[in-house]
Amino acid sequence: MSGRPDESVDALVSMWSGERLELPRLIDESKRALFAYFARRVVSTDDAADLTGEVLLTMWRKVDAMPSDPVDARMWTFGIARNVLANHRRAVSRRRKLSERLKGEALVSGDSRPVRDDVWEALDALPTGDREIIQLVHWDGFSLAETAKILGKKPATVRSRYSRARAKLRADLTLETDA
Repeated sequence: MSGRPDESVDALVSMWSGERLELPRLIDESKRALFAYFARRVVSTDDAADLTGEVLLTMWRKVDAMPSDPVDARMWTFGIARNVLANHRRAVSRRRKLSERLKGEALVSGDSRPVRDDVWEALDALPTGDREIIQLVHWDGFSLAETAKILGKKPATVRSRYSRARAKLRADLTLETDA
């Protein structure tokens, strides 16, 4: 819906079907403008796409509240977009505050030493599942049996993967200190 303002109104008027504005046509005509609206207001284009999808879903859910006038329907659509954006911003703010609070609590309640770069590198070299086992046991304090339950694996499987992962970590970190 870029171009002259007249084109937007013309496109909206073309969405009428008999006496009723059709939601699928409103969505088709609005989706690019909605994505652009979000892309200008959020950092990630993935977030813009997700937010656009959320607006379209809300439009379908609230189709009975959709105004019959094309211009009012477009404003209704962007009113929904504005609310979705406000919810997104509140969620981002809450996540940031929670993260900061949890980071502060971790430093007060536990080991405040940062993880060494060589440990991060050795952990990154492990398969994802093995890395998770090591982290759950050593960082989060779970037993191997508890870790198995968390991961939905058999305890014997977790024990063998843990043993293999520890041996690989030991070898990788020993090589680092020898070098």
